[in-house]
Amino acid sequence: MAVVIDSEICKGCGICSKECPNKAILIQDKKAFIQDSCTGCGICTRVCPFNAAAEISEIKEGAVKCTSCPVQCEVLEGYTGACQRYRNDRGQLIRNRKLVTDVIPGGPLITAVGAGTAYPCCRPAPHIVQDTIDGVEMVTVVTEAPLSYSGIKVKIDTNLFVGEEGTKVKRNGKVVGMVDTEEYGSKMLSIGGANLLTGKDGFIVARTIVEIANGERVTLKVENNTLELQVGCPPIINGVEDTKMRVGCGSATIGMFAAKLKEVVDEAIILDHHVVGLLSEHMAGESVGMSWSGIIPNARRSTRGRYFGEHGQGWGGTNIENPKDAIKSVDMSRAKPGMKVLVTETTGRMAALFEVQIDGSVLEVSMTDEVKSGVDAIRDTCENARVSALYVGGTGGSARAGVAVNPLKVTQAVHNREALLTIGGAEVFVLPGGGINFMVDVEKVVSKAFTWVPTPATVAPVEYTMSLEKYKEIGGHIQAIKKLSQIVSQEDSSS
Repeated sequence: MAVVIDSEICKGCGICSKECPNKAILIQDKKAFIQDSCTGCGICTRVCPFNAAAEISEIKEGAVKCTSCPVQCEVLEGYTGACQRYRNDRGQLIRNRKLVTDVIPGGPLITAVGAGTAYPCCRPAPHIVQDTIDGVEMVTVVTEAPLSYSGIKVKIDTNLFVGEEGTKVKRNGKVVGMVDTEEYGSKMLSIGGANLLTGKDGFIVARTIVEIANGERVTLKVENNTLELQVGCPPIINGVEDTKMRVGCGSATIGMFAAKLKEVVDEAIILDHHVVGLLSEHMAGESVGMSWSGIIPNARRSTRGRYFGEHGQGWGGTNIENPKDAIKSVDMSRAKPGMKVLVTETTGRMAALFEVQIDGSVLEVSMTDEVKSGVDAIRDTCENARVSALYVGGTGGSARAGVAVNPLKVTQAVHNREALLTIGGAEVFVLPGGGINFMVDVEKVVSKAFTWVPTPATVAPVEYTMSLEKYKEIGGHIQAIKKLSQIVSQEDSSS
């Protein structure tokens, strides 16, 4: 389908231009104009708030229709389809990335990166290859599968507050996910999923998943917090690049460093947005010969030496921005004038030293080298802050049809570990229960392996590897098998 813009209706808002995967819409004089790179994918017709973009049945002269997914892009000479995978080369649509055949031992025979897609999915997968490994005839089936049931889990190693669990994550004002349950020392975001992908903003959701998975930098908003995230790099939160993740919660930090801290101070408060630790009251403090000092931290008491902090942009991810505020009060029936109280947080990057006065107040004093050494011990045990991500998908339904005629047997073979499922050459964790739901570390996948189609869905390189005997047993497409050497030779000759 070709696309036309009704200039009488068009307001030049630019939404279509921003969403177009081929950058095929130019805004001039507050009007949208279609360029030759347009493939008729139809995104503009679905995002235009004024219904100014419309599809017509007319096919552009010289365009070749792609049948690799239901979008059916019409691609002119020299241009690519909306998924950026196929290029019109002298009237033929070809995969514009070479098939990646370089794999690690014990993995698939080849990867699916560059393999292309067979559609409709009742057809055999694009490549079904066979080779002998350690005397066993093995088969790998590969396809770049459009997965509507997909998303990405983003792990942010940081103490900085990003948002309450369940808060919506947005990109360019559109909801792309939510803040997930926090894990030890890390914030978690859940981006995508079938419901968001099929929603009204599914295009930006798909693009966000793919860009994160491919290691690109994205900017997200969680309420008033701005997150700049790139896999393998430190997170930037509200313009601040974090450098260290916490060694443990405040209680755990006390437990690990009680003996060292006792040598240099009379009391220590370790600020943390989950559990604030109080050295002298903690069982670890008792174990090194301490008793409660009379210092009362500014937090809600949980158990001995353990207090609940409040989320915020202050020290240790709490709402305490002035370290003196960490000390709620001093019980002078236990405390003594001159006691030294350390306030720090679980990365040891910020610290302040206070001295108890005769009237029960506290006065900040200069840090000594001895106290600094205690804080440094905490800091030096921390890992670097970084962003990681797990691509999450489900290869149910049609994603199995190109493997074998009986999809249930494909699922059973994967769960029984009779077939190895990999994504872009990387082994996955298959979730228990029905279906084939998996997670894969995107940093272990072949570089830039993911893309998306404007159905919308993400496209993942999927490989199934098993013995030839098992492949026959599950009803595999035996007639489509080719020798590995033949496939490699074809790729070499085409490069």
